[in-house]
Amino acid sequence: MSENALAPVEQKTVVFYDDEITAVLVEVEGRRRVYVPVRPICEFLGVAWSPQLRRINRDPILSASSISVTVTVTESGQRGHVICLPLDHLNGWLFRINAERVKPEVRDKVLRYQRDCYRVLADAFLDMSESDDWMTTDPETRIALQQIEQLGLAIAEMARDQLKIMARLDKAAVIVGQHNRRITVLEQKLAPLEAITDEQAADVAVKVKAIAMTLTERDNSKNHFQAIFNELHRRFHVSSYKNIQQSQYQTVLDFLDDWLTASE
Repeated sequence: MSENALAPVEQKTVVFYDDEITAVLVEVEGRRRVYVPVRPICEFLGVAWSPQLRRINRDPILSASSISVTVTVTESGQRGHVICLPLDHLNGWLFRINAERVKPEVRDKVLRYQRDCYRVLADAFLDMSESDDWMTTDPETRIALQQIEQLGLAIAEMARDQLKIMARLDKAAVIVGQHNRRITVLEQKLAPLEAITDEQAADVAVKVKAIAMTLTERDNSKNHFQAIFNELHRRFHVSSYKNIQQSQYQTVLDFLDDWLTASE
């Protein structure tokens, strides 16, 4: 991001639905490009500016292309320094806003900006008369921006599809987790007297080891492992933790967790 604010060659306001979006024509390294102030768009969308600025700064592309521009920010002509993104990178930022996580009352507006904002701005700059001097004299620039527009729309469609897939995967993960818990409960009800599985026995062994190591750090004069196993035998009447019954499994884990907490 440029440290010194640049002066725009020209500034223009484009009406997008009920919002007035400001854009500026800036000469950077001998090339004129259209830049869009980001913070006003955050205000239109009802999203906080600070997290979005951090998101831009973390992105290697957006952070490298963003610049500070001196823009007229009020009707009285007051000017201020604002962070701007190139028009052709605007969707790269907009699509990092997850429409599923914003307030319900602004969700449609976020989707509208993601879908149409770039196109409206690009059309405004490309379809102006030659007297406005907004890149209309450069056919190559016009073609390049049209290609960028098509690419942006394609990316937008891909992003929407990806969000739908992620939402379905998240829902599927929740359902699988619920089924697994139900199966575990059912297995314990159907076979309460059966010994725990090797995997469950390994869980018990890990907790026993954690308690023994904690106690050994305080007092290494005795075998804390044996003391723990003796207590398991006394409480649950098992000669080995591998003989713990399914109906006892959760109670044993809770007992060991309480012991570990008390020993820390």
